[in-house]
Amino acid sequence: MEQARVEYFRGKDFVSFVKNHPECKEVLEEDKDLDTEDIANVLLEKNLLVRCDRVTKTLRPGKKKLSTWPAHLEIFREDQGFSENDAFFAWTFEKRHPLWQTLLSFFWPVLTLAICLFPVYPHRCKLIVLYSCAGILLMILSLLFVRAVAFGAMWILLGKRVWFFPNILAEEATLKELFRFWPKKDEEEPPKWTSRLFYTVVAVVVVMLLRRHAPDEAARARYQRRMSNIIDDVLEWSPKLALSGLMENQPPVNITEAANNSSDAASADHTEEADLDEIQGEEEEAEDKTNSDIKT
Repeated sequence: MEQARVEYFRGKDFVSFVKNHPECKEVLEEDKDLDTEDIANVLLEKNLLVRCDRVTKTLRPGKKKLSTWPAHLEIFREDQGFSENDAFFAWTFEKRHPLWQTLLSFFWPVLTLAICLFPVYPHRCKLIVLYSCAGILLMILSLLFVRAVAFGAMWILLGKRVWFFPNILAEEATLKELFRFWPKKDEEEPPKWTSRLFYTVVAVVVVMLLRRHAPDEAARARYQRRMSNIIDDVLEWSPKLALSGLMENQPPVNITEAANNSSDAASADHTEEADLDEIQGEEEEAEDKTNSDIKT
C-alpha cells in the first residue's frame, strides 16, 4: 500500500472471525456487548485500522472475477467506515520483530564477510561449501524442471493449468506461502484443442532436436575436464601460492653481475681521482715556471 507492505484483511472475514471466536470480546470488558461493526468503527476512529481499496478494479484478460487478495492497495478516500462488501482494512501499527529477524539482520554481514573470505578457506571447507551450494542449486533447478514438465503434461493432456508450488517464484510472499505445495483452483477458461495440439508438436520437435544434436562422449569428456580444471584452480588457490607466484614472476638478480658493476664503479671513481691529481700537479708546475721567469 503506497510502497509499503501492510497486513490487511477483508471486512467479511473480520465479521466471521468475531462470530466464530466470541471469547475475543472478553478483552473489551465493559464494551464486550458491542456489535462487530461497532468494534471495527472504534478501531477505525482510534487509527488502529485504515480502510483500503483496490488499485486495479478492472478484470484482466481471461479472468472472470477480481483477485481475492490484491497485491496493491490504496487508502479509501471517501468514508472510513466499516463495510463487508469488498472492503479491505489494514493495520496501522507494526508488530514487534521476532527474535529470528533480529538474529538474521546480525548474521547477514557475517555471511557477506564469510563469502568474501572464501578463497582463504582450508581445502576441506572449500569442498563442503562447493558441494553444498551445488546440491542446493541442483535441487532448485530440478524442482523447477519437474514443475514445468508437470504443468505442460497436464495442460496438453487434460487442458488444466496446474502449477505445483504456485508461489515458488513469487516476489511478495511469506515463507509459508512460498513453499505451499497444492496449486490454486484454475479459474481461467480451458485452452483450445488447436493450441494444445500445436504445443504438443513443438514439444516433440524440440525433444527430437535436442536428442539429435546432443554432444558425444568425447565432447562431454572435454567439457568435464575443462570444468574440473576451473574448479581445481579455485579450490587449490591460497595466499601462499599467490605470493610464491609473484616472487617467481620477478626477474632474477645476478650476484656476480652486481659485484662487477660495483667494482667497475669503484675503479671509475679511482680513475677520476687520479686524473684530478695529475691536472693539479701540472697546474702547480706551470705556476712555478712562471714565478722563476719573473725573478730572472
